[in-house]
Amino acid sequence: MDLIERAAKEAKEKALAKAKEKAQLEAERLAKGGGETDQDKGLDRFKAIGKKKAKKSSSSDTSEDVVETVKRSLNDPVESALTKGIRGLGKKSKSNKETSVDSVGVKSKVSGLSKKKPKTKKDDPDDVIERLSAHKTKARSRKPDPTDLSASMLKPNVAQTKAPAVKPKARPSAGKVSEIDLTLLRERGFITPDMPTNLMSEEFRIIKRTLLLNAFGTEDQKIENGNVLMVTSSNPNEGKTFCSINLALSIATEQDTTVLLIDADFNKPEILNRLGMRGGKGFMDVVADESLNVGDCLLRTNVDNLVIMPAGRQHNRTTELLASERMKNIVEELSTRYPDRLIIFDAPPSLASSVPSVMSMYVGQTVYVIAAEETSEIMIKEGLTLINKCKDINLLLNKTRMGSSNKKFATYYGYGRR
Repeated sequence: MDLIERAAKEAKEKALAKAKEKAQLEAERLAKGGGETDQDKGLDRFKAIGKKKAKKSSSSDTSEDVVETVKRSLNDPVESALTKGIRGLGKKSKSNKETSVDSVGVKSKVSGLSKKKPKTKKDDPDDVIERLSAHKTKARSRKPDPTDLSASMLKPNVAQTKAPAVKPKARPSAGKVSEIDLTLLRERGFITPDMPTNLMSEEFRIIKRTLLLNAFGTEDQKIENGNVLMVTSSNPNEGKTFCSINLALSIATEQDTTVLLIDADFNKPEILNRLGMRGGKGFMDVVADESLNVGDCLLRTNVDNLVIMPAGRQHNRTTELLASERMKNIVEELSTRYPDRLIIFDAPPSLASSVPSVMSMYVGQTVYVIAAEETSEIMIKEGLTLINKCKDINLLLNKTRMGSSNKKFATYYGYGRR
């Protein structure tokens, strides 16, 4: 760069001195000839000289900086023709290049160049812009060299910076988990899945088979809403809750059937107490509160295929809520959600509450528990009349005393031992 500056300065001084000398000689010649001393004519002649000089110097590589310096030193008020022919910058020379200066510009003689660029015609600015645009377009479409690491360092890899895919959340299991104390249940006289076969377990196997055929049998065996079952009685203390729990536990041992036991005795709920479980919201809460889901009240147990739903809080309009459209929709949802599910409602006694009468509209089967030697025939008929909306009612005689002729039942292969 020092060589270029020095050469430019020397070229400027030489060009200035030579231009002034020629201008003076030309002015004197014109003055002697006469009629040519006018300042305007002298200026035109000076422009012609500048144009001739620009034409002579355009064949060599000139520096625009030098030309601009000459122009400023001459204080030419009109754009010199010398600058019209020079649009581009001169070649940039490195510090290790040899530079020689002539009378009108800088001519670079580069040592070590293997190939000189051919002289080209001066470029029009519009053509230069068009070529630059085409070059950029070509550079964008060019495939990157896999060995060139500069591009990968400047531009982040989209695949690496892409956010990881969010895995879908697992579907939560319905209801809460609650443990049933099977040992305590067996001590209270209930059947359990792990106990050996005995007289009572065999009796409930016989009872449940007819109910399962009505619910899941062939087309000629099934009845409408057969998988929705109600257990009730005429009076309290006839053993309906005892029979409901044993029936649910027996059905839970089936290979292809699940059972949902719902405590529908809202005034005196007993199922959770008998099973030794704790619960919260229940069936009546779902019926009364439309914002509550059925699944929020289900209790999964440690007995396979058995799910419990508590009764929920007491309500002063229980019968009206059970007769509502929402109640109908809930029962339909529970009965159709799983095709292998049997629903058991443990309802209050029909002569003590109006709930069984309303519940009979939704169930397909009813197990009517009768305490042997306690319930009169009149009470049985009156109770059955109140639930006559159910088309299939089965009578279950409870608290019977086995006579000597019946003691052999279920004693085959030791089935009678506990």
